[in-house]
Amino acid sequence: MPHPLGMPCERFVGLAGGMVKNRRLGAETFYKDAFRSGRREVCLLDGGVWTMPLPEMGRVQEEEGPEGVLRKFTLRVRGPERGGMAAVGREPGVEIESVLIPMVGRKGERTYTLCVSSQVGCAMGCGFCETAQMGLVRSLEAWEIAAQWWTATHVLGQRVSNMVFMGMGEPMDNLENVLDAIAALTDHRGGALPMSKITISTVGRVDGIRRLSERVRRPGWRRLGLALSLNAPNDEIRSEIMPVNRRWKMAELQEALIGFPAHGAGKLCVEYVLIPGVNDRREHAREIAAFCAPINEAYRAEREAESPRVLLNLIPYNPRRNSPWPAPEEPAVDEFLKWLGEEGVYAKRRRTKGRTLMGACGQLGSEAIRGRKFVEIRNSK
Repeated sequence: MPHPLGMPCERFVGLAGGMVKNRRLGAETFYKDAFRSGRREVCLLDGGVWTMPLPEMGRVQEEEGPEGVLRKFTLRVRGPERGGMAAVGREPGVEIESVLIPMVGRKGERTYTLCVSSQVGCAMGCGFCETAQMGLVRSLEAWEIAAQWWTATHVLGQRVSNMVFMGMGEPMDNLENVLDAIAALTDHRGGALPMSKITISTVGRVDGIRRLSERVRRPGWRRLGLALSLNAPNDEIRSEIMPVNRRWKMAELQEALIGFPAHGAGKLCVEYVLIPGVNDRREHAREIAAFCAPINEAYRAEREAESPRVLLNLIPYNPRRNSPWPAPEEPAVDEFLKWLGEEGVYAKRRRTKGRTLMGACGQLGSEAIRGRKFVEIRNSK
């Protein structure tokens, strides 16, 4: 049986319609129920019953904050296969982490954003990130990605309003499965999430940004959000803390962002983790402004608009385990935000949530799986 969480309804019905009772009607009904009510079982033509497999639920940790309770939860998925054999030689199961983040909007209404993982570990090697210390274990299948939403919705009982691919892994390294999961979660017979409520974050894989540019030109995909994890003001610093910059320099990254289609009033999010003594000087704010300016200018010229396209999210560094850097002091964060404003950068400070339970930005990852070999960056297909 194909897994309903890993594909849109039409594809599932086409593959499963000949296997279940009532054929097409039975397959479509099961698909809807799997997303809407959490149904897991369906009757087969041969008289048997198929139960939809799901990762085993692990730990749930909670942190109380001014906007509500943040919850980090883990799911246990299979380990990587050895020797290319699916049936034997598997490592024991490994955990992925997801975070339900409470957000209170301008009208005072509380919603929840789900931060999902796309891989077990990560190959990108960013020095400030806990996930990077694991190395890449394996990429998640589409249904394993969507299962994080299913668990939040049907096990934890929390309605998800927004979803961000900012958890473990580099989404552009696993783009096909990420897009298949999004197709299922936005299907009106599936998760029914608005495309505008989903954002894919990347450390800057230019080839992945270009592939995603092609996808968002298709009907139904145009409002999919993109976020860039920049974290450095220049190539020298970025190459030190983010190895991906040794492959694609900031000028090429800037060009790819200028070419990324703009639809509606959606902003292009640029994330900047403020690390004391690394990227927090006055001249760094000026360099960030120089990076953002051509992106904003191209957008304004195309749209004849006055507002900027880039929204910079300033994120105070959340120390990973055994981090060489501390978290920045609050006055330093405020001062850097002020400098960005003086340079004409439209910037907001990301509120720190989940730091005490290793659930904040850059802190997701298993301490038991560390120090694996760095995986060389390869071209995406």
